[in-house]
Amino acid sequence: MPATADGWTAGRVDAIRDVTPTIREIAIALDRVPTCAPGSHLKVRVVADGRDDYRSYSVVGATPTGLRIAVKRQPDSRGGSAYMWTLSPGDGIAVAAPRCDFPLSHGAPHYLLLAGGVGITPMLAMAEQLARRGANLRMVYAARSDDEFAYREELTALLGERLALFAADRGEIVDIAAEIDRLPADGELYMCGPLGLMEAVRHAWEAAGRPRGNLRYETFGSSGSHPVRAFTVKVPRMNAEVLVRENESMLDALEAAGVEVVFECRRGECGLCAIRIVAADGPVDHRDVFLSARQHAENTQICACVSRVAGGSITIDPAYRGDDAFAFAGARA
Repeated sequence: MPATADGWTAGRVDAIRDVTPTIREIAIALDRVPTCAPGSHLKVRVVADGRDDYRSYSVVGATPTGLRIAVKRQPDSRGGSAYMWTLSPGDGIAVAAPRCDFPLSHGAPHYLLLAGGVGITPMLAMAEQLARRGANLRMVYAARSDDEFAYREELTALLGERLALFAADRGEIVDIAAEIDRLPADGELYMCGPLGLMEAVRHAWEAAGRPRGNLRYETFGSSGSHPVRAFTVKVPRMNAEVLVRENESMLDALEAAGVEVVFECRRGECGLCAIRIVAADGPVDHRDVFLSARQHAENTQICACVSRVAGGSITIDPAYRGDDAFAFAGARA
């Protein structure tokens, strides 16, 4: 997978198929197919809000000529998923080498894979590899409706009775505590899904007294607790007020206004764009993995790349990062 000096390599959209009404699989042909561990994501160059940007999407598998990713069409997309859904077979696409921040360990006596919605995408390859190795495995998969189970047929053929499906429109709810209770004490739990599911799993795991090292999780940074609304960011150091629209991130708005912010990525999982909150007159909606999981930081910092304020305004100090600034290699416990 030869890359240019800036780390990007040219690919081509080879095939497209909709695996649910809102999730589209895109097969990307590459000159050389890279080795890709289960749980990996592929960074893709996109056009968002009229400018070049990038997004990361889970790799669901390989083809003889490249890799397959899956993209959920978000109704409040800032341009990433909307752009990806405009692609057609034959279109050129620039990608970076796959990276895995959600690794699957090998040799555990028991595995529980728990997926919510599009969170199934990094776990498909995990289930396939574990099944090939003959591992003790159970997968629990929850979706909003019966037609939103991506890769249902593949997983049913692969896992049979080891796959449990829960559709919210049928009134089916995953009993997380019961699922953890049925997992043997030496088992490992892997979870990917929206923020609320991640929090529920984490709390239930801790309440059960399970070892933190046996819980691995990843979530999508765009999930939150409040509807997306515009809000204002006040920066006293620069005597500036910046409007953050519904379809853009605070990081994008601040950059466009000339306010420098330290950041590493826009996936919502690294923590290097954490900014000190001076004051807020609206609910802070932590949509990243790190701050949402650290309650002591709830009213002191905000993740510039994905977190928002549910209306109103927020006053920040982008020059101060404090002791909580860190490099977070993946959304894991």
